[in-house]
Amino acid sequence: MTLNDQAATPVPRLGIGFVGAGPVTQAIHLPTIARLGAMYRVAHVMDVNEATARTVASRVGARHSTKLDALLADEAVDVVAINSPPPLHAEQATAAIRAGKRAVFVEKPFATTREEAEAVARLASECGVPVMVGAMHTYDPGWIAARTAWPEAFANPRLIRSSIVLPMNARFEDWATEVAERGPPPPPRDLTKPDMRQAAIAGGTLGLAIHNLPLIRSMLPQWRDLTVVSATPLAPFGYMIHAIAGDVPVQLLATMHCHARPEWTLECFGASSVVRVEFTPSFVHAGSAVATLHGPDGVVALPAADHNGYEGEWRHLHAVLTAGAVLSQDLSSLTDDLVFAVGIAEAAGSKAREEHAA
Repeated sequence: MTLNDQAATPVPRLGIGFVGAGPVTQAIHLPTIARLGAMYRVAHVMDVNEATARTVASRVGARHSTKLDALLADEAVDVVAINSPPPLHAEQATAAIRAGKRAVFVEKPFATTREEAEAVARLASECGVPVMVGAMHTYDPGWIAARTAWPEAFANPRLIRSSIVLPMNARFEDWATEVAERGPPPPPRDLTKPDMRQAAIAGGTLGLAIHNLPLIRSMLPQWRDLTVVSATPLAPFGYMIHAIAGDVPVQLLATMHCHARPEWTLECFGASSVVRVEFTPSFVHAGSAVATLHGPDGVVALPAADHNGYEGEWRHLHAVLTAGAVLSQDLSSLTDDLVFAVGIAEAAGSKAREEHAA
């Protein structure tokens, strides 16, 4: 085969079946897949709401159904993308693996307990099916470039801080697409009630903080020893969580309401430098994160890439399935990420309840 022949060889185009057709599928993944049309096509859309499934599928020329079995029986589906409510993730991932699909993409969290995560990991390993968790910051080129360029800046953190300031999801969802059949907003939470405080903190950890938690865990040598010092839920949605892992303080801050300027940053403070990574907000289809290093010799900024982690994760999965690449996050790492996140959610929820009672 000549070089010209190789250049003309078409890239395999894989069929995706989406399980769950809510805003995450509509406003995140479908626009992303549209930009990767040479790699993927949407083959099937499944949702328990038939009208939503039909509407979303019609926009991309795909089949639709209301049953998981119908999607798994569809031979045009190579990759199953699970965007359903989190309590269903492990069960549906297990079914997709057993169905013999080429890969499973699961939105975070991919399970709700260590036992579920380990069971999915064992089955995926036995069946040889790659499992990717939709952690877009992990696959953001800006984050990857920072870890590659400045390994010494992450080696001995003195403080790690995640700060998230966002509007409610609907603003950026509506910028990305015309959302079909959006459900009603959740009712206001009475944060004077201990149960509500505990649920709000746990939900915020697994719904928002979880985007940065795999990155934070990668910087903490003693992540298994993390202790939550204080936890406060914020209205209408947000949290302040202070923790310590070994001797490294960790701050998790988030607030969502009608902010004028969104911000999503992750900072690692060392003895003589600070790395600051600024991510694009959820549902925003723009370039990668921008990373800066503030050190004794001044400030160094890395140029942004032309895509963010939404594309990065799907590009990487395609390379795994068609070009022999190895998943950058193996099953053991994914399980550790889940255990870390669930542990913080449970500990912070309990702490929020205790602090209010005191």
